Amino acid sequence: MKTQFPSKGEVVRQWHVLDAEDKVLGRLASRAAMLLMGKHKPTYTPFLDTGDHVIVINADKVKLTGRKEEQKLYRRHSGYPGGLTETKARTVRAARPVRMVEEAISGMLPKNNLGKHMYRKLKVYAGGKHPHQAQQPAALEL
Repeated sequence: MKTQFPSKGEVVRQWHVLDAEDKVLGRLASRAAMLLMGKHKPTYTPFLDTGDHVIVINADKVKLTGRKEEQKLYRRHSGYPGGLTETKARTVRAARPVRMVEEAISGMLPKNNLGKHMYRKLKVYAGGKHPHQAQQPAALEL
C-alpha cells in the first residue's frame, strides 16, 4: 500500500476569521498557527504547506494576562553596534497593535522557508473589518 502525498494542486485552502476581541494572545496565536500549518487536516504533512488562510480581526483588543502589559518587552535590532531597541507591550499596542499578534503567530511557525510561506497566508487587522469578503471566510470560535 502506498502513502498518498497531496501535491500543490490538490491542496484545498479555506479562509478562516478569528476575532481577537477579549481573547488571550497566546491561545489565539497557537490556534492561528495550527490553521496556517494545516495541522487540523488529515492530509497534514510536516514538509508541505497544506494550511489555510487566516484573518485576525480586532487585534487591538487582544488580552494579555498577568502584568505582561507593563513587563513584556518587544525587541528589535538595527544591525549596528548598540542598535537594540526594547519597547513595552503597552507602547506597541498603542502604536502598532497588529505587530503584537503577528509576532506571536510568526514565533509559533517553523523557522525556515516553509514557515515564511505559511506566514504569507496570515492577514491581521486592528479593527473589526477586513477586505476579504469575496473569499467567503468562515468564522471560528476559540
